[in-house]
Amino acid sequence: MRRVLPIAIIAALWLTLFAGTASAHVTVSPAETTQGSYEVFTVRVPTEKESSTTKVEVLFPDSVSISRVQPQAGWSYRFDTNADGNHTAIVWTTEGEGLKDGEFGEFKLQGKVSDDAKELVWKAFQTYADGSVVEWIGGAEADTPASVTKVLPGTGSDGHHAAGAGHVLASSPPNSGYEGWLSSSAFYVALAALAAGVIALSLTLRRRKGIA
Repeated sequence: MRRVLPIAIIAALWLTLFAGTASAHVTVSPAETTQGSYEVFTVRVPTEKESSTTKVEVLFPDSVSISRVQPQAGWSYRFDTNADGNHTAIVWTTEGEGLKDGEFGEFKLQGKVSDDAKELVWKAFQTYADGSVVEWIGGAEADTPASVTKVLPGTGSDGHHAAGAGHVLASSPPNSGYEGWLSSSAFYVALAALAAGVIALSLTLRRRKGIA
């Protein structure tokens, strides 16, 4: 029984660290939006290599019309468009060293969600200074999944009051990253690891109390 506690603690720490690494993906928030709404989307890009992130490309889902971008200090951007002149993608390119290992950047977009949208799948390509490219285009169980925004049914008035060209780009809610962590599978893996450690500690203390 004496060996249970250290083993459980090591397992808990390993699972927690693994969960933190697994959650470090290119993500787009909010996790949920509403049909017909005008929304500010935040693309969060973490660097997971010793090489710096120097370019980020995001393809726009068909069910959202992106109209604006918030300038990011130290980065330039360009939109890709189709034959109709609609924005289909955006590419941010660093003007400096980019995002170093252990750093992340947030890039903001604004657009209108279509009235019949079900979900928004954001495919992204992250380019590093060493020339490697990580393609965030897979399904939910993939090692490099595309970020998905769930679209809830509209109420008929959501966001339509913001149709004017002068409305202000809002910031992401301060707890948006926290909510994303709570809704991720990594959070539950870490929680299970913590519970295992607590149970092991309890059993060990009971064992010692019985011996005493």
